[in-house]
Amino acid sequence: MVVLLKILILFFLLLLTSALVSQLIGVAVGLLNKLRFAEPEARTLHRYAAVISARNEEGVIGGLVQSLKAQNYPADKLDIFVVADNCTDRTAEAAAKAGATVFRRWNQEEIGKGYALDFLFRRIRTEYAGRSYAGFLIFDADNYVDPNFVLEINKTYDSGNFDAITSYRSSKNFGANWISAGYSIWFLRQARFLNFPRSLLGLNCAVGGTGFFVSSRLIRENGGWPFHLLTEDIEFSADCAVRGCPIGYCDRAVIFDEQPTVFTQSWDQRLRWSKGFYQVDAKYGLALARESFHGGRHGVSCWDMLTNLMPGLYGFAGAGLFAALAGFLRVTRPAAAAALIGTLAVRGLALLAVGYYGLMLLTGLVTVLTEWRRIPATTWQKLRYLPLFPLFMLTYLPIAVTALFRKVEWKPIRHTPEVKTEQV
Repeated sequence: MVVLLKILILFFLLLLTSALVSQLIGVAVGLLNKLRFAEPEARTLHRYAAVISARNEEGVIGGLVQSLKAQNYPADKLDIFVVADNCTDRTAEAAAKAGATVFRRWNQEEIGKGYALDFLFRRIRTEYAGRSYAGFLIFDADNYVDPNFVLEINKTYDSGNFDAITSYRSSKNFGANWISAGYSIWFLRQARFLNFPRSLLGLNCAVGGTGFFVSSRLIRENGGWPFHLLTEDIEFSADCAVRGCPIGYCDRAVIFDEQPTVFTQSWDQRLRWSKGFYQVDAKYGLALARESFHGGRHGVSCWDMLTNLMPGLYGFAGAGLFAALAGFLRVTRPAAAAALIGTLAVRGLALLAVGYYGLMLLTGLVTVLTEWRRIPATTWQKLRYLPLFPLFMLTYLPIAVTALFRKVEWKPIRHTPEVKTEQV
């Protein structure tokens, strides 16, 4: 029993240490390299297709298409395609009016963004075979795209190093309330202290659901878009890491995403994300762990992906360790076990809560200060919601636990046209 307990303690400490070290390295690299990327000018202006999966997004789809139409890039080298996926409103009409080519999809069996994208890629391949696209730019319907987005992505792609590229993800509505601010800080952190350092160190980045590029060659190799888990973006990123397909990062390509402001919608969305993470863990966990031992940048990329895929594992490892300690005490000191376990639980939870709040507050503070000028919000809004960021992150705990035991299905998030593109 003593040997088993020591093994569990060592396993937990190794997991925790590896996660903390990778995070600290990311922060250090992100802070020390303050200069943004300055990609060399592209030799070729490649042709791209922007692809958008939309479900009942009548209120916002027009704004996205308009921002794509306003790109500082030759109009004849950027086509815009929308799949109106099981829509019951006028999404298709609004997208077509704004200037997009629209396909309608009706399928109540295969539900989710992954299936919709696969449908759209197949339609483009069949009906636009004569157009030679270098790749596809994938967006969500609520996005606003910076005018230089395609130009900057083209510079990174033209370097010839990547078949997939992710971008800098900001928010349209940072200052709406503590929920939207929580999302925003987290996505800014991912850009600045995860993908930015990864790219500097030559490691694989991870796409974030929207605002990313995938080459036509990779789409052909994959036979379309075969990623249909609840978090198809993370599934794609894990698949690329295992296969050694590099994902790059373009810091100057910026999109603005609309975040939920209602907690029930936030709960549903993050519940899907948590369940999706577990699904990706189950599908790719062993492969990522195996590839991690190969060494080199490929091995480090796989280990980095694995540790970022399994945040819940640390909590469960800690819970398992506590359970083992409780069992050990019940066997060796049954009389004092109950009181001692109760004391440890109370003190441990209190220490964990205080430590977690402090860590998340520091994370949010460093992120907001570093990205201050790139956050479309007032000074008061940036400072007002910062102390609530740890609370936002703490709500992930019941969400992650619920996702373990509950069947989760994809649900659309309602977006509104309240945030105008000119405000961003």
